[in-house]
Amino acid sequence: MRITIITVGTRGDVQPLLALGLGLKAAGHKVQLASNPIFEDFVKSRGLDFAPVGDNSQEWVKQFFAQSSRTKSALAKKAILWRIVGSTVEQMMTDAWNCSQDTQAIIYSPLTLAAYHIAEKLGVPCYATYVSPITRTRAFPHPLHTSTFNLGGIYNRLTYVFEEQLRWQLTRKIINRCRQEILKLPPVPITGFYSQQQKQQLPLLHCFSPSVLPKPSDWPGRAYVTGYWFLDRPDDWQPPQELVDFIAAGSPPISIGFGSMSDLEAKALTELVLNALVETKQRGILLTGWGGLSSIDLPDNVFKIDSVPHDWLFPQMTAVVHHGGTGTTAAVLRAGVPSITVPFAVDHPFWGRTVASLGVGTSPILRKDLTAEKLVAAIRTATSDEAMKARARVLGEKIRSEDGVARAVEIFHRHLPNY
Repeated sequence: MRITIITVGTRGDVQPLLALGLGLKAAGHKVQLASNPIFEDFVKSRGLDFAPVGDNSQEWVKQFFAQSSRTKSALAKKAILWRIVGSTVEQMMTDAWNCSQDTQAIIYSPLTLAAYHIAEKLGVPCYATYVSPITRTRAFPHPLHTSTFNLGGIYNRLTYVFEEQLRWQLTRKIINRCRQEILKLPPVPITGFYSQQQKQQLPLLHCFSPSVLPKPSDWPGRAYVTGYWFLDRPDDWQPPQELVDFIAAGSPPISIGFGSMSDLEAKALTELVLNALVETKQRGILLTGWGGLSSIDLPDNVFKIDSVPHDWLFPQMTAVVHHGGTGTTAAVLRAGVPSITVPFAVDHPFWGRTVASLGVGTSPILRKDLTAEKLVAAIRTATSDEAMKARARVLGEKIRSEDGVARAVEIFHRHLPNY
């Protein structure tokens, strides 16, 4: 069977879908992954066919942080995000349509605003995948509405309706124009395509662990929590010898990195991190990523590298400081070490609070509230709290026993007509 997986955004959006694609390929399917051009080498290196869709998503991140820094309004920040993504819809729709002509099933992630409509035009099975729980529930509010207050089930469910409509109303005109001009389809009603998804009973695959966030009791039967979709390092990958030597030269370090996040004050953030390491007498490994940390000179007790496979690095750490992105959070939890989350935006606060509620990490420190003193306190807790360390180890063992990709492949097959 020919399957097209369409996913755009950051590496945290793309990597789980790549892992799923490899699982489907191992099951005998021909799989193509369509994503932002920046991920072409990454996808091809793992043996999947690739098709470019949209533009440079790294620029999305830079634009978002540059524009959202001008406002304190959470609603305005969300509007900025969806306007940036929405501005790419026409190119995304055209590219995705061109590469999907012979596909027999489509799998897509939430930022891919074109995929659902292309599946409708082709009349092929369609599967939605979510790295965060954005299916309506009374159990907790939408991940973009994380709050320290419990306002009840009705409020919780309404936050999902609000987020769905915010996204839809900000992108409705361009999506409907593309449906009519590119796909020759009628426009979607003002209520949006979420109601269409519900009528069509579209399968919803949530790729996080039930040991971290169990399936809410009010989710429909077509909504699944499969377990994480991990993409481990290639068999022939070897770590830089300098990094191996650094880790072996002393006590287990703390890994610090903010993944695909960009920071307008990267130098100041890096200096803050270094001061916290000095104050706590900890060794550190800085993962510079897409610009969260800068390339300033470092002391001997700190090692800097752009990126390194998390499944190799994190189990060797005493704790991990990260932004709370879904992929990084999953990797830290699987490694069985404590988390210190510094949420930047979107669903990061949700995952930071989830980690803290499980007792496997410190309370999240929002990026805007981060100080050296707060980071020092969090590092001291994460490196000295033996109960937290024990809980992290136990949860890591549970997650490592799960096979989310195999579960997702089984669900994919179950929902195929006449399979």
